[in-house]
Amino acid sequence: MSSLPKAVRARAATAALPDGGMGLILPPTAIRDIARDFGLPGCEVEASALELGIHPERYLRNRRAVSDTDQRLLLRARAAQVGLGGLGGLLLDQFLRLGVGHLRAADGDAFETTNLNRQALATAETLGMSKAEAARLRAAEVNPSVRLEARNEFLTPETLPAFLDGCSLAVDALGGLEIRPALRKAAAEAGIPLVTGALAGWVGYVGVVLPGSVSPSDIMGQRESAEKQLGCPAPAVNLMASLMAAEAVKLLCGRPSSLAGKMLIVDLGALSFDTVTL
Repeated sequence: MSSLPKAVRARAATAALPDGGMGLILPPTAIRDIARDFGLPGCEVEASALELGIHPERYLRNRRAVSDTDQRLLLRARAAQVGLGGLGGLLLDQFLRLGVGHLRAADGDAFETTNLNRQALATAETLGMSKAEAARLRAAEVNPSVRLEARNEFLTPETLPAFLDGCSLAVDALGGLEIRPALRKAAAEAGIPLVTGALAGWVGYVGVVLPGSVSPSDIMGQRESAEKQLGCPAPAVNLMASLMAAEAVKLLCGRPSSLAGKMLIVDLGALSFDTVTL
């Protein structure tokens, strides 16, 4: 059998790049075939292509914002996400399009009609389907190069440590407050940063919790979430998920987060953005 670099070079094609230059690209069909032939996840084929100066075609429009080095780091990254609802479905979609190579996600819920106003994975076809199964279907549609491990379960303080094992980042996309302190504790014990966010109505926050640091959940208490009273409009959910994804990318690429030890509070009604140190 030929070596992986040889197979990648053989399937590469010369094409115009978005910046106007010419370069070698590797189309999704070639990545799929090489991954099958070598028994590898597509993300590893893509990372190997970048090491050869060959650009996976699906990420070309990211290149000016995500360097080739950063893209390789993302393709080989391992992130654990708790929640596949409003924030979680949108985060999953962004991680897939960014090429975060190994994702572990968990949610024991199923879609209902009231999710349709904001949850990216909720459609007329997925009503009644488990969120984990919808996530698997979405990953196959958007980016089959990503290896997604989607678990149909509600995590507990006892199961969180094993869920985070082997990952370099934890993502809090939970809908309530009850389990958030346990997730913060498990991430701290695993020695990995935690990206967290929440919203109610047009107001939300995003924060980055380094191991041993205070989390927004530490000052929020564990009472019933305000989102049930104030609602979850799609624009606010989308914005918070995008801010969380941006901070996650920084951390997965080995760069410091400007929100470490802080929380960004956003009020879309007043169009205000305030940063608070925890």
